[in-house]
Amino acid sequence: MNTVIFRTIAPLIVAIMVVFSIYVMLRGHNEPGGGFIGGLIAASAIAIFGMACGVPEVRRAMRIDPLTFAGVGVLIAGLSGMLSLFTGKPFMTSIWLYIEFADAEVPLSTPLLFDIGVYLVVFGTLSAIALSLEDERDGDN
Repeated sequence: MNTVIFRTIAPLIVAIMVVFSIYVMLRGHNEPGGGFIGGLIAASAIAIFGMACGVPEVRRAMRIDPLTFAGVGVLIAGLSGMLSLFTGKPFMTSIWLYIEFADAEVPLSTPLLFDIGVYLVVFGTLSAIALSLEDERDGDN
């Protein structure tokens, strides 16, 4: 499916999907959503971009190999659980930090770090799979 209309509208669709995926990921530890769903949405955006513009264009736009995102995500998720060990609490116990910012209180937490890690793992893994499948399909034609 490589029509002019699809190639023209794909970058806009991808931008909207990536912003929405970050929104879903950030609200996930308080409401429905989270890193897994956000990563699925972002990986779907990469798959759409790959179908529209081709795998080499996507790899140029990403600049970083998708599996690198997955590796960094595993590291972040693991480290978020280990932070509680420094406070004498069991592994994966939540730690919350409240920061005053422009007349508002912004909560930062280890569950948020874990969600970011899961987001990167899902995004990186599924993006790598989608790009390799799309690359195989293009090679057959």
